[in-house]
Amino acid sequence: MATKVENRQRLLKKLAAMPAQVRAAAKQALAESADEIQDMQRRLAPKRTGRLARSIVQTWGGGKERYSSLAGSAMSDGDPDLTVIISAGNSQTRYAHLVEFGTAPHENGGSTKGSMHPGARAQPFFFPAYRALRKRAKSRVNRAMTKAIKRIAEGS
Repeated sequence: MATKVENRQRLLKKLAAMPAQVRAAAKQALAESADEIQDMQRRLAPKRTGRLARSIVQTWGGGKERYSSLAGSAMSDGDPDLTVIISAGNSQTRYAHLVEFGTAPHENGGSTKGSMHPGARAQPFFFPAYRALRKRAKSRVNRAMTKAIKRIAEGS
């Protein structure tokens, strides 16, 4: 017995449109979340010279960052269009990880060889911002995708 689907062509058209619209909604939500996390990280970064805060940047497309980074993706397969990496540090500011995690007391090398460095206390700014906002970011992406799917299903 054959089953007849009413408005089959309309349904197929909606199903074909779904991935593009859902991806666009997810990317927009991911961009908003990345901006929010980046802004908080910059606010939390120690401001002695301001270089550390200015070194916090976003890179889209899933490229590998050389310095401290935080990668997030709306899709689990690591889709480059839906991947953003937030990183701290660059070739001039290579101490982001030392500020974030601190340093232990150690013996100096180089021209001050033999002297002791007392260490530096941790001043977390990078991961606390991520941890504070990750649930909100995930919810924002999920809501945007659900809303896009519902819009497609309603036919608008």
